[in-house]
Amino acid sequence: MAKTGSISWRAAGESIFEKAGKIKRTHRIMILVATILLFGGAFYALDYAPKSEEITMAEENVERLAQQLKTTKIRAKSIEKIRARHAEVRKQFHEALKLLPDKREIPDLLKSISQQGLDAKLEFRLFSPQPEKSRAFYMEIPVSIEVRGEYRNVVDFFDRVGRMDRIVNILNISMKPDKPLSTQLLTRCMAITYRFKSEEDVKKEQQSKKKKRK
Repeated sequence: MAKTGSISWRAAGESIFEKAGKIKRTHRIMILVATILLFGGAFYALDYAPKSEEITMAEENVERLAQQLKTTKIRAKSIEKIRARHAEVRKQFHEALKLLPDKREIPDLLKSISQQGLDAKLEFRLFSPQPEKSRAFYMEIPVSIEVRGEYRNVVDFFDRVGRMDRIVNILNISMKPDKPLSTQLLTRCMAITYRFKSEEDVKKEQQSKKKKRK
């Protein structure tokens, strides 16, 4: 029986090859191409396509991480700039503190302004501090001034005030001869100096606003 089975399979194989030999060359090529496409499609569906999707996802993740890294670097640079700017502002603030006195120093500052005029050989006719004016974070202190003296002495006075350690601005300057044909001038101006607001100033302003609302 085994021998008969062997002969049967052999005969079947010879029959297949005999039939294949009778197929035209064109048909054989088409069968070969179809077979290649069949195995190629199976390979794509079972092996290549899943891996291709994994590769695409991996590339997208790499691109996303690269973008996140770029954004993080930009933010880090921005933070460094903000810190540097903050340090610069703090430095400028402390420098400004040196130029703006507190409330306790104002009497001495006004005396110093008056002394600059005397040192410039001017005669004071008026030196009258006016009511303070509130600004954002400081108080403005205007002083009405009227002096008598020659032009060069007035210029010397203004120069001395401008070189003081504290900020003092001279505004609204007017000059006229003290007498006809006299070299002596009567000079009027407004000297404005500044001081930082104290906690007491802030509280008073808040109370004043509350009263106005009522």
